[in-house]
Amino acid sequence: MLGLVKKKSDTPDKQSTTKKSKAQPMRLLSYGQVTSVPVAISSLVSAAAASLSFLILLANYGATSSIARHTNGMSLIQLQDGSTAVGSFANPNERSNEVIKNFVANSMIKIFTWNGLIRSEENGRIIETIDKGTPIKSDNAGKKLIPISVWKAAFALSEEKDFRASFLQKLAETIPDGILNGKGTVTLITNHISAPRKLEDGKWEVDMVANLVTFDAERSQSRGVEFNKTVTVRAIDIPQNLPKVNDMTQDIYRAKAQGLEIVQIVDLDLGRKKN
Repeated sequence: MLGLVKKKSDTPDKQSTTKKSKAQPMRLLSYGQVTSVPVAISSLVSAAAASLSFLILLANYGATSSIARHTNGMSLIQLQDGSTAVGSFANPNERSNEVIKNFVANSMIKIFTWNGLIRSEENGRIIETIDKGTPIKSDNAGKKLIPISVWKAAFALSEEKDFRASFLQKLAETIPDGILNGKGTVTLITNHISAPRKLEDGKWEVDMVANLVTFDAERSQSRGVEFNKTVTVRAIDIPQNLPKVNDMTQDIYRAKAQGLEIVQIVDLDLGRKKN
């Protein structure tokens, strides 16, 4: 006798599935596993910190770029006396306008300022001693004495074609005899130094408007004459400051330390300059 087997209904399984489905929250446009709240907060904080670091990096880059534009080609250099200065890279035959003007002004003032004293510095104090002079052979006046300070300053003049030697001979005939005996002084006062005019690579000319002022021994009276010159300079290799052999080597180095020398000094033609 065939028995009737009652088929089990799958209704409970469907209900169970429906309950499980209802237990899961709806996730709109989402995928993957659900992230817990602490992990989400930690991720947000990390993202914010990364964004802040990126902004700071951009700010630093902008500041560095700005500084680089202003210091392009510049470098910190140490000078012979131990001090430091900011220098810039340049062509070996290039000199800035200020370097050229300062070189001309300082050299001319030292060459054309005459007195009977030698000033030196010792332990931070200025010491004055009597200038006994240096003999210079002159074609017209035999041997004449010129101030030692002038002889040292004249190393700023070129040795080419005996320019320095012939210049000192002419200068010896010009300096008054009483200068080394304390009977007067002569001082060059510059009124104007023009901007350098480039003649060729490594060569410039500068106009100088000045006065030579002569004082008597008591400096109670003075007399000035015009001293207007066009000075031509050229770039040279800066001499190496070798260990001190004698005073002359140091004098030469100081006179040429700016990498320039004077090759010509002629009267300034103001009329030609105006035209």
